Amino acid sequence: MKHGKKYVEAAKLIDKTKAYDAKEAIDTCLKTGTAKFDETVELHVKLGVDSRHADQQVRGAIVLPNGTGKTVRVLAICKGDNVAKAQEAGAEFVGAEEFTTKIQNEGWTDFDVLITTPDMMGLVGRLGKILGPRGLMPNPKAGTVTPDIARAVKEAKAGKIEYRLDKTNIIHCPIGKVSFGTDKVEENFNALIGAIIKAKPAAAKGQYIRSCTVATTMGPAVKINPAKISGAV
Repeated sequence: MKHGKKYVEAAKLIDKTKAYDAKEAIDTCLKTGTAKFDETVELHVKLGVDSRHADQQVRGAIVLPNGTGKTVRVLAICKGDNVAKAQEAGAEFVGAEEFTTKIQNEGWTDFDVLITTPDMMGLVGRLGKILGPRGLMPNPKAGTVTPDIARAVKEAKAGKIEYRLDKTNIIHCPIGKVSFGTDKVEENFNALIGAIIKAKPAAAKGQYIRSCTVATTMGPAVKINPAKISGAV
């Protein structure tokens, strides 16, 4: 694969033979973020588990200390008193059948997070085929199916992210923007990696964190040494 001039220049800043400690890796990664827009910093963690087995799933959600730097559009599917609560908490779209119909009939997904209450799951459950592949289906483990809709909306707006394994046993998550600077991105990294380590399944064998990299949207990956991450082994 041929890369552009900026990518090639950025790659020169990285020692490919080296696995950095987290702070140095993040610092190096931010130096590669030279695009005209404020690039997202992404974390990619390969785990020593097998996601095909139910007892080796790793999934959860966390509010990053410094948020993601992204404006999060929230759809709240609810009724009754919860409508006003969701609106006051900052949800951009609030309602019930009018939105589920719009999603079903028009394939509408102009939102980043869908939050709903348990009593609405009969309605929302029908949207699985549309929302599931896009990672938008609400889930109690991620805190997006909850009776406390106001809190869930506020957390989503504050930078709550969901982490989960893909089919290759890797977790991919945003941990901030280049403009955050090293310290804020490192705080977010520590919070997320700590949550992933706490979520280690009892059935996991051998080294838990196999590899860990950070990269900006347009930049090359920088390796973090798993041996320097507490609880990684």
